[in-house]
Amino acid sequence: MNTSFNENLTELLKTDSRFVDDEGELIKAAVIDRAWKIDHELVKLLLSDSAIKEKFFDEIEGHWIFNNNIFIEYISEKKFLANSYTRFRNRIGLNIDGKYISERGEVSLVWPYKDCVLEGGQTKEEEKRKEIFFNEILAQDEIDRLFDPKALTNWKRYTPDGEQKVAEIKRDEDGTIRENMIIKGNNLVALHSLKTQFRGKVKLIYIDPPYNTGNDSFGYNDNFNHSSWLTFMRNRLEVAKMLLETNGVIVIHCDDNEQAYLKVLCDGIFKPENFINNITVKSSTPSGRKTTHRESNIIKLKDYLLVYKNNGCLKINSQYTKRKTWDTHFSRILNMNTLEYNNLIDILIENELLPFESKIENVDITNKKIKDFYLEHKNDIFQTQPSISDDGRRMSLEKPDQVIKYSDNPVQYALNGRRLVFLKESINTLDSGEEDLAILLCDFWDDIDFQNTQNEGGISFPAGKKPEALLRRLIYLFTNEGELVLDFFNGSGTTSSVALKLKRKFIGVEQLDYGENDSVNRLLKSIKGDKSGISESVNWQGGGDFIYCELKKFNEAFMDKIQAAKTSEEIINLWKDIAENSFLNYYVNPEMPEQAAKDFIELGKTENGLEKQKELFCELLNKNQLYVNLSEIDDEQFAVSDEDKKLNKLFYGDD
Repeated sequence: MNTSFNENLTELLKTDSRFVDDEGELIKAAVIDRAWKIDHELVKLLLSDSAIKEKFFDEIEGHWIFNNNIFIEYISEKKFLANSYTRFRNRIGLNIDGKYISERGEVSLVWPYKDCVLEGGQTKEEEKRKEIFFNEILAQDEIDRLFDPKALTNWKRYTPDGEQKVAEIKRDEDGTIRENMIIKGNNLVALHSLKTQFRGKVKLIYIDPPYNTGNDSFGYNDNFNHSSWLTFMRNRLEVAKMLLETNGVIVIHCDDNEQAYLKVLCDGIFKPENFINNITVKSSTPSGRKTTHRESNIIKLKDYLLVYKNNGCLKINSQYTKRKTWDTHFSRILNMNTLEYNNLIDILIENELLPFESKIENVDITNKKIKDFYLEHKNDIFQTQPSISDDGRRMSLEKPDQVIKYSDNPVQYALNGRRLVFLKESINTLDSGEEDLAILLCDFWDDIDFQNTQNEGGISFPAGKKPEALLRRLIYLFTNEGELVLDFFNGSGTTSSVALKLKRKFIGVEQLDYGENDSVNRLLKSIKGDKSGISESVNWQGGGDFIYCELKKFNEAFMDKIQAAKTSEEIINLWKDIAENSFLNYYVNPEMPEQAAKDFIELGKTENGLEKQKELFCELLNKNQLYVNLSEIDDEQFAVSDEDKKLNKLFYGDD
């Protein structure tokens, strides 16, 4: 190889920071990866040098065509960058093509259909339709059409006085919509519709997606179940990132089934440097059916909260929560026995440092007494922590059993080398429970009751409903009043209801129909002053309002009819309507409804015939016409009312 040419090529590639490691060496594998993808920036870089352009590009009628095969073959040769390998002497580790993973600059999670878009049916548990994967290169037109903003219909405004027509859509001074909203429809399609108005506007996204355990409504072809789930999540998280503020945060609730893969997937979307924490939440107890067959399983008690920020600075409102049996916690922090602990309390009282209005004589240190003290003066909470300045430690150790004041701003005391802190009302705004001690909020949460939430919000939702206390903590930690919270797996509406009670704006997106237990009914109870969940602790009296609307269905309406059919006869009767009025896939001949009907009848006579008929009918429908595109709102075929046209214009603006 030409040494001078190699050096020029190496130096040119090093001008792109993506191809350079921390020691300034070229990451050959990263270059190869971008070359395979015909990366535009790499191509422009190579075109900037005439000698390099001549070697790796072919000229065809005045156009320069990148020959990436020749380029990859050239830089893959061992002689290229051979001298850089002298620094890897006697090293052991995983490598790819002779390059250690740590030197590649990235670890990539790869799975079947990774480079595809999955619309993702979630409508019924029994619907196990064959999903359509749109390849990002081969089906870009179909993807663009799928992601086009959709027409919205069935608009309603709900207030404490009941259901009203939507006459306006409120916006703030800079034109941002300032409405609480519930949107019914596929969440991928809805998110791409929302990005026209809410790009960079959402402060917190919380989602509790299907865990892909086989027990939820996420029913895919078993051969691609795992990869389908990853594709499903990637598509939604990529657009979710677009909606986050620069200082926004996303929290994803998951369990062990997909947590490890989800973490790597999120690293790729949100970047590893934006990972905040993986919070473990105690969500269950070892009781009931879980305690059977213990020989073959370890009882699951936990969930995870994957927390990522966007690219900005993260500000957390509070890092304190409360803990019961706080006197026991005290003695554990101080590593004291009961007698020593009693002496500490005496010293604090003598120095008038306990938050009591008057001195209390003959203090009997028992659980009951400690709680009585605390309840009487609940606006001040005492805590000890080992962290202390060197001066404070030295001063307090020189005077054993004496309380030393060593800081005025903030006011802090020391006793025997320990810091004494009084935590004020800011703690009481975080969690309820008057008998709890304030402690630092860490990444293991075992103080939230997941077992008694079935009827929170005035609805019965026995499986999967998250406690309002959990959402209260997350919303309080990462948002302020008036900021926007989004949940696009809205389910029973816990996120929306808690956001309302905490005076935040919210958007909830949900496709599944939960009937009397859906988010709209729950929110109706909330705005009328429902007292369950966190209502008592935040003094919720009701109020507020929200707008409800739906993605305008087209083929999705036929999908609903198919799934609602109870007999083969009902399915057959649908065929003529579908053949005449729906958008079918290009390979379907709608001009032969009678012959097709005969085929469907015969199919219905086979084992599980009804399910086979439903599956086939779903396959015939064009998945890219499930909803009406905003650009086609004036097409008479879609029958969009004048009122809906007006409201869509108000929502999307005049552009």
